[in-house]
Amino acid sequence: MESNRQRKVAQIIQEDFAELFRKQSSESKQSILVSVSDVKVSADLGIAKIYLSIFPQEFRSAVMKEIEENKPQYRNFIGQKMAKQVRIIPQLNFYLDTALDDVEKLERELRGEGDNPVL
Repeated sequence: MESNRQRKVAQIIQEDFAELFRKQSSESKQSILVSVSDVKVSADLGIAKIYLSIFPQEFRSAVMKEIEENKPQYRNFIGQKMAKQVRIIPQLNFYLDTALDDVEKLERELRGEGDNPVL
């Protein structure tokens, strides 16, 4: 169960990264949408798991690779934003959120457009 402190820190991280990724995609020449779907923070506030949805799908691996390479800069960015609110700046772990893809696949299957045979 998450504490109020964990939820507050997760919300701050989610809002700050959502704004950062929005600015980056508006400055980019490609039309890529990166949204922060969820943030989970460990009980000691030392680790933040950040779940990202990336559209269109063909850019996912390239964007995730770029985000992993720039992890120190992202931690520095969040450290500057949260410096007055927390003692320890959490380690950032980025994950690809495929929940919307799973929902879309399930809906296709239910409509009979998928690989499932019709009984």
